[in-house]
Amino acid sequence: MKKKILICILMVTVVVFFIEACNSKSTNKTEITFASNDVYTCSMHPQVHENHPGNCPICGMKLIKKNAKPIALNNIDLETLLKPTNEFVVASLPVTTPQHNSVNIPVKVYGTIEADTRAAGTISARVSGRIEKLYLRYRFQKIEAGQKVAEIYSPELLTAQENLLFLLKNDAQNTSFINAARQKLLLLGMSSTELNKVVATGKPIYSVTIYSNYSGHVHDAGMSDNTNETEMSNTAPVTQELSLKEGMYVNKGQPLFMIMNHHKAWVALQIFPNQQSVIKKGDAVQIIPETDTSAIIKGNIDFIEPFFRDNSKTLTARVYFNNMDMLTIGSQVMANIITGSKQGLWLPQSAVLTLGMNNVAFVKSDGGFMAHKITTGIRTADKVQILSGLNATDSVAANAQYLIDSESFIQTASK
Repeated sequence: MKKKILICILMVTVVVFFIEACNSKSTNKTEITFASNDVYTCSMHPQVHENHPGNCPICGMKLIKKNAKPIALNNIDLETLLKPTNEFVVASLPVTTPQHNSVNIPVKVYGTIEADTRAAGTISARVSGRIEKLYLRYRFQKIEAGQKVAEIYSPELLTAQENLLFLLKNDAQNTSFINAARQKLLLLGMSSTELNKVVATGKPIYSVTIYSNYSGHVHDAGMSDNTNETEMSNTAPVTQELSLKEGMYVNKGQPLFMIMNHHKAWVALQIFPNQQSVIKKGDAVQIIPETDTSAIIKGNIDFIEPFFRDNSKTLTARVYFNNMDMLTIGSQVMANIITGSKQGLWLPQSAVLTLGMNNVAFVKSDGGFMAHKITTGIRTADKVQILSGLNATDSVAANAQYLIDSESFIQTASK
């Protein structure tokens, strides 16, 4: 009997607790649903809804307020919503229109300082013979006009000296033959000083000195072979030895040295394809060298090379200048080219989307934007010239990047 009483008491207790729990849950649910009109949710877990700010119970991120009134796009029919997203984008974005303007085209380009090959000079052997002594030892060695370059022994020169001495000794009255013999020695490379010494002493000079007629730096030598080039390939160019050595034989007319005058140089500016239509010969240029930003060079484009250099897709424009500050050959420069203004139809850079070889603008249509292929011309820092595909009355998205995603391939529709 007592057991039955205890069981009844326990059952009543369980029922009471269950009713209290149900009442509590009902009250809390009512508070969450109706206590406030504001709803807070988690950006990572949108299933979480709270009526007060706080943290997400799942990930702990701060809850954000949810806008209960979504933005509506009016007058959109079902056919519009069913169009492929890679042809038509439903969106509400700021728009802009192409403008007919005259736009200044400041062109900023980069380039390098190169030696002016027009100022190069070659020292050649006027006679065949053997190099007895060299005064130039390595490439890019500085040299001045009148400086000794080498001493050469030549049987031809020796014979010409003996003929002159024979005439002076045995036929001193034959001035025409004597003058011809003297002139021959001068043409063969003997200096006036050496010739007068031969006449004064009555003895021929065994080796004749070769002098430089140019000032600059040694850039090349005539006695090059594959073996020496291979051996020097691992050496820095500025310390490479010349391939011409003492004891080597040279032939008449053979180039021995090429001298480059570094006071004469040009700036080779790289012109990209979208800049080539506005840059022309005679345009004013302001050049700032990277090695000395204070040594500003002012000049004009003197020549545009009519070909692409090896492994390059840019044209090269030359600006000749006197390199009196001895700016380093091969150093980089930045240049501003003044090209004047250009009349045309222009759009902001942000409104044009580049897809490989094609350019696209999103034209405003009913309820959204449609991608149109366009042809562009000159590009500045913030403007693009529109050659075809748009009219001045078209409204296009001001920022085309907002209308694409990583999985869409834009299909364009021509107007």
